[in-house]
Parts: sequence; C-alpha cells; structure tokens
Amino acid sequence: MKVVVDLDLCQGHAMCELEAPHVFVVPKRGKVEILDATPPDALLADVENAVRFCPTQALMIVDDGDSTISKDERE
Repeated sequence: MKVVVDLDLCQGHAMCELEAPHVFVVPKRGKVEILDATPPDALLADVENAVRFCPTQALMIVDDGDSTISKDERE
C-alpha cells in the first residue's frame, strides 16, 4: 500500500491527521504532509478512514505495483 496526495485539492482540513496521525500531519494553515507514504498493513484501516473522510478527496491509496485502488474498493 502507498498513500498519495493531490496537493491541488488539499485544503488543510486535517481529517486525515485525526484518523491516521502516524501517517499524516497538517501544519497550522498548511496542507497535508505524508509522514509515511508506505505505512504498515496494521495501519490500513486508519489510512482507509483518512481517505474516506477527506472532505476534498485529496488522498488516494495505491498498491505497491502502482495500480490505483478504486474508490469502490475503498468504500
């Protein structure tokens, strides 16, 4: 699993940081920074929640083979 962000979409709401604080940080008045782009499988549920609850849909999970995991697979 790999986490990617579209910084053009990110508005710094920090929902991702609330859901997965070991993976994401959002500086005050900033945009998300990914702390661990390839988090361990133990954090998968937290990362999936972060992706799901991102109000601007700026986050995406891709598998290590670079094929995108679709929105339907994430829900």
